[in-house]
Amino acid sequence: MEERKILIVEDEHKIADTLKSGLAENGYHVEVAYDGKIGERLFLAHDFNLVILDINLPGINGYDLCKIIRARNAHVPVIMLTSLGRLNDKMEGYDAGADDYLVKPFEFKELLLKIRVLLKRTMNQQLPVGNVLSAADLTMDLDKKEVIRAGNNITLTMKEFQLLEYLLRNKNRVVSRADIAVNVWEIDFDTNTNVIDVYINYLRNKIDRKYDQKLIQTQVGMGYILKES
Repeated sequence: MEERKILIVEDEHKIADTLKSGLAENGYHVEVAYDGKIGERLFLAHDFNLVILDINLPGINGYDLCKIIRARNAHVPVIMLTSLGRLNDKMEGYDAGADDYLVKPFEFKELLLKIRVLLKRTMNQQLPVGNVLSAADLTMDLDKKEVIRAGNNITLTMKEFQLLEYLLRNKNRVVSRADIAVNVWEIDFDTNTNVIDVYINYLRNKIDRKYDQKLIQTQVGMGYILKES
């Protein structure tokens, strides 16, 4: 079986050591860094399959370290594990490149489930060369991570890119907020959060606002649809 290597960057020694022990019992090889600078050095020096990352770290904070990780490797899954649970904190984490976000205190079983889902996704992911999605005058190149509308390059954050990719793969089909939560954020839909609506608005501002044809439409009571015509 392919070795599953996880990097934990966590300055609370008790939490980090407990996580290392629990993950080792589940068959993972784990390295621990107690500050952001050491975490950066370990990540750049070794190949990891997944990173668990606190935000409030000495040396380099978790947001900045996540951006460094993303610049080096666009595909390695990153789970932010932090006591910062506000919506703005989560959005900043996703914008920095995190794949998932777990607020302390947490259930170890939930973290284990998230790790399994993310590793299964990335280890089975094989994108063919020239993999392009399109709708009307909008194109998304999955290999180059480029989005173009009417000849204009559009810059998206990682989570915006993933959301648009999901909408394009389901164009002309209504997708609910629960569908988006499971397939883009890989979490159960929380009716008390508006993070999905916020990111839909981010996308609209970037790909629809300047154009007569509005691609992303709201289906009241049902969800959203990216309509080609």
